[in-house]
Amino acid sequence: MPATNSNSLGTYLKDRRTRLDPAALGYPSLRRRTPGLRREEVAQRANVSTAWYTLLEQGRGGAPSTEVLERIAQALMLSSIEREHLFLLAQNRPPEIRYQESVGVTPRLQRVLDSLEWSPALVRSATWDVLGWNRAAAKVLTDYGTLPPERRNALRMMFLDPDVRAAQLDWESVARAMVAVFRADAARAGASGRMATLVDELGAASPEFAAMWRDNDVSSFGDGVKHIRHPLGGPMAFEYSSFAVDGRPDLGMVVFNPATPGDREKVKALLAA
Repeated sequence: MPATNSNSLGTYLKDRRTRLDPAALGYPSLRRRTPGLRREEVAQRANVSTAWYTLLEQGRGGAPSTEVLERIAQALMLSSIEREHLFLLAQNRPPEIRYQESVGVTPRLQRVLDSLEWSPALVRSATWDVLGWNRAAAKVLTDYGTLPPERRNALRMMFLDPDVRAAQLDWESVARAMVAVFRADAARAGASGRMATLVDELGAASPEFAAMWRDNDVSSFGDGVKHIRHPLGGPMAFEYSSFAVDGRPDLGMVVFNPATPGDREKVKALLAA
């Protein structure tokens, strides 16, 4: 069997087509020589001609448009990762991201957070809503569990919560960096509608946010050192790193590791208290 396939798109389409259950989709299942849907049935579901779809599977249909690819993905009932693979094969690029509003984290992801006993860690959305956190984050950063879900937004808290502001050793630098990352994150995840709502709210409530937003800066979160002034633990430093959540471009995990043994002992003391 050859290691490469000059018609990888056609092979993939045919494979996905044969995996569908005709009866479950309302088609008769009798007298079928091969499993799955026929080409004409996929073409009908995608609202394209059977002749053109046949040529596409044969590698002679040309480059399909984004709109047609979307219809084919729906016709074949592709998952999000299968849809992405389809676009990469057909157009050599991923599709536009479909932003989905997140309301929480999975139990498995929460267990990952909880396993980081001495390191504050959280999961945030592309618009900086805090969706999951561990006990260390609640003790060191903010006790998000005491806040209603609509107030668990890190950007809103940075500009509108005086306690969060007071905890930053260099508030302006931290706030400006957050705005730049927020702009990039929301655009990358396709969350322009949610971003616009939050920008309007913060722009009206905080002249400082409005001025920083007008600068149009963009940045990545990356890693670095975060310094805070804790009301009980005093000055503390954390090395932070950001990680993407596989399969969820709208989510990111941020882990804050105590920068020194002394900072680690301060975290332990806060947890013990």
